[in-house]
Amino acid sequence: MRSSELGLSAMYRILKKAGAERVSDESADELRRIIEEIANGVAKSAVDMASHAGRKTVKGEDVKLASKPFNKF
Repeated sequence: MRSSELGLSAMYRILKKAGAERVSDESADELRRIIEEIANGVAKSAVDMASHAGRKTVKGEDVKLASKPFNKF
C-alpha cells in the first residue's frame, strides 16, 4: 500500500457535503485515489506549460489551464 498526500477524513467530508448520508471506508479511499490521480495529471500538465513558457516556476494560470478538461462541474 502506498502512502497518500491527501487525508482520508477530507474524503469523508467531501462525500458528506455532496449529500451522502453514510460513507464507507472503501468509497472514501477510492475517492482519494481518483482525486490524487487527477491532481497528478493536472500538476504534470501545469509543469509542462510552465516549461513551455520558459519558466521554472509553475503559476496559478498554469494550473488553471491544465485543469480545464476537468471543469465540467
